[in-house]
Amino acid sequence: MASKTFLFTSESVTEGHPDKMCDQVSDAVLDACLAQDPESKVACETATKTGMVLVFGEITTKGHIDFQNVVRNAVKRIGFDDSSIGFDYKTCNVLVAIEQQSLDIAGGVHLNRAPEDICAGDQGHMFGYATDETPELMPLTHVLASGLVTKLTELRKNKTIPWLRPDAKTQVTVEYLNDGGRMVPQRVHTVVISTQHAEDVTNEVIRETLKEQVIKAVIPAKYLDENTKYHLNPSGRFVIGGPQGDAGLTGRKIIIDSYGGWGAHGGGAFSGKDPSKVDRSGAYAGRWIAKSIVHSGLAARCLVQVSYSIGVAEPLSVHVETYGTGKIPDAEILAIVLKNFDLKPGCLIRDLKLKRPIYQKTASGGHFGRNDPDFTWETPKNLAAEKK
Repeated sequence: MASKTFLFTSESVTEGHPDKMCDQVSDAVLDACLAQDPESKVACETATKTGMVLVFGEITTKGHIDFQNVVRNAVKRIGFDDSSIGFDYKTCNVLVAIEQQSLDIAGGVHLNRAPEDICAGDQGHMFGYATDETPELMPLTHVLASGLVTKLTELRKNKTIPWLRPDAKTQVTVEYLNDGGRMVPQRVHTVVISTQHAEDVTNEVIRETLKEQVIKAVIPAKYLDENTKYHLNPSGRFVIGGPQGDAGLTGRKIIIDSYGGWGAHGGGAFSGKDPSKVDRSGAYAGRWIAKSIVHSGLAARCLVQVSYSIGVAEPLSVHVETYGTGKIPDAEILAIVLKNFDLKPGCLIRDLKLKRPIYQKTASGGHFGRNDPDFTWETPKNLAAEKK
């Protein structure tokens, strides 16, 4: 490799991975609450193991939630519909341990407050990232790893590949050139796919099918060459998957949910949290800002950090880093951001329309870089006119 190139790797998992299954169940509960009461306050966690789903946490809502139905429908949607594949939505045990949100938190955060006065529901720091290396303004490693997951799910659900099962993982390594802080992909170095499959399919068929129908359909040919390495179901058999193979828990795939290891992460998960939790709304705001900066041509690459305290409406800090790619100094870009974005939690909820029941679909395939009108944080503001 040339001296200025380096390797970077991102991974993803399908909706049938046990952790991702939990994310989707938690967000299905959130959506059920918001559909009946947009003011619902939800902090819902999920755990799963063989034949069992547990939802637990704190929820305050005027809605009447049929947790059994919500959980089973979420599992059904994923495709765990028969015990022969390790999990069945019809017969699994659904346990519920839900209490109301603490009145101490409610009184100090949102009760009897106008939107601009609503405070953060917890402390924390969140990051947003954008890069001009792809049309989505997302890292190529993450886009490709996520694209492989999406293709696996599509080919499983439309039965093009009948032996595919819901649980799978992907990983993509890309060789990059660092051009003055701007990331320029050169080639795909390595592709890894491990997918759950039916008992009666051979490893040879699995590997050939994955390469021809999944990898070549997702990764542009210009990035693949004779030196690209492929590890396709490298451990051999993967019949036992989903919660039968591994326990699952909400919030254990936060890097997959964001930028595939690029930028930074404050540590807070998204799923199961209503938008008064800045772990979610603050991270969405960070992406909105970073994408607006890159989209407007103010920088080729951008990281944004925001931080909050419980009981305080204004963010404690806002930071912008353009890795030397900014067309104007980072301090001037920050001033543009502060002029054009109201980062108080209540204002973010209002401006991004975050009280809608849109979250279950965010919980698989990534929260950022997707072309969906419900993902309002992916609609950038045009900040170019602000540049002096």
